[in-house]
Amino acid sequence: MAVTDPIADYLTRIRNAQLAGHRTVDIPSSKLKVGITEILYNQGYIHKYKVESDSTVQGVIKIALKYDMESKKPVIRKLLRISKPGLRHFTQANNLPRVINGLGIAIISTSKGLLTDKQAREAHIGGEVLCFVY
Repeated sequence: MAVTDPIADYLTRIRNAQLAGHRTVDIPSSKLKVGITEILYNQGYIHKYKVESDSTVQGVIKIALKYDMESKKPVIRKLLRISKPGLRHFTQANNLPRVINGLGIAIISTSKGLLTDKQAREAHIGGEVLCFVY
């Protein structure tokens, strides 16, 4: 079965792996997913990641999930898909969303590539709001 929304599939795989308490999760690779993974890594939401290109056409992103030392709870509390294939959500630079008043991040697909809401605000670029992470 073909996946109609690869970003929602990506977020769901991370969500499910965290609920099951897994240390790592394997996700089919694409440029967009690698970009989202890079943002999650740079913002401190995941431990590390590795892109492996194996015999399959796509390759795989291996993500090491991050958990809190004391409580053993996942660092990522919530992953919300905002812009969906059936209803795209675009926003201008002056209307970029603030996730939990700046404590979370929104991942924005812009003409300059994938950016966090903060980076897009600084660069004065709007775009498609892909997801919220907090």
